[in-house]
Amino acid sequence: MIYISEEESAALVTHELAFEAAREALVAAASGHSWVFPAVLGRTQEATNTFSIKSGSSNDLTGVKIGSFWSGNPARGLPRHNSTIVLLDQHSGRLRAVIEAGKVNAYRTAAADAVAADFLARKQAKVLAIFGAGNQAGFEVMALARIRPIETVLVVARPSPRRDALVDQIGKRGLEARAILPEEAVRAADIVVTTTPSREPLFDAAWVGPGTHIVSMGSDAPGKCELPRELFPEARLFCDLLSQSVQIGEFQHVRDEIDAGLLAVTPIGDVIEKRAAGRRSDNEVTVFDSSGISLQDLYMANALIRAKASHR
Repeated sequence: MIYISEEESAALVTHELAFEAAREALVAAASGHSWVFPAVLGRTQEATNTFSIKSGSSNDLTGVKIGSFWSGNPARGLPRHNSTIVLLDQHSGRLRAVIEAGKVNAYRTAAADAVAADFLARKQAKVLAIFGAGNQAGFEVMALARIRPIETVLVVARPSPRRDALVDQIGKRGLEARAILPEEAVRAADIVVTTTPSREPLFDAAWVGPGTHIVSMGSDAPGKCELPRELFPEARLFCDLLSQSVQIGEFQHVRDEIDAGLLAVTPIGDVIEKRAAGRRSDNEVTVFDSSGISLQDLYMANALIRAKASHR
């Protein structure tokens, strides 16, 4: 049985490793030869401590990811977000690997968004607006800056030390960064990423200019909502996995329209494999719902196992 600790996985992971693993996972999700089972969302007696269990399998991998959010952890000197990936042996069903993946999880999520953006964002995209200043925001910025010539990052978040720290962190990576109001950010942006726990739209659809690429990353549970529904009929819609997107992702709010054929949503894996078109013109508005699927975790775990072996 393979074990990789949090410290070891954090040392092994890179944006490059995560990008390739996410690409494999998104292709597998759209292949017809994989299964992603409904996410289990739970909490402890302390209602602010929550966890999720995401499971799946493909021709190559089988396993589960347990993600947790423990609100009081910073007072203990620990991160709020933690993640553990368990892989099963494909042939025997016995335990193959246990990988602590708290920091890895942030890379994994940002990587899927970067893979999608590589097909959906304009090649010349230079201005990125990011809603939220939590743990995920910085990872999203750096993952997207790898695949597009990002020069300016507009941070939309309530005034706080965390927001100021994020602006400073981005600036130290050589990008221009500043805090800004929502409307100004969206109107100026080539790419908009939402990384919040919001339950109502964060901006007005009328602010979105031609050619903008939009990513909803924060909608990963029933009731969460980051994007205005008015945006969808005017945009081309993409997702990591439709069955999950309409259950816990951003498209849960337009499930009836999707079921009725009024809105079409394309799995990004079909775009990667050239079964469907990505961005078709510089004027199209594109939306990617990044609900976060178990296959991303399984392929990340496998990539970390390979990386560990190559470092011996």
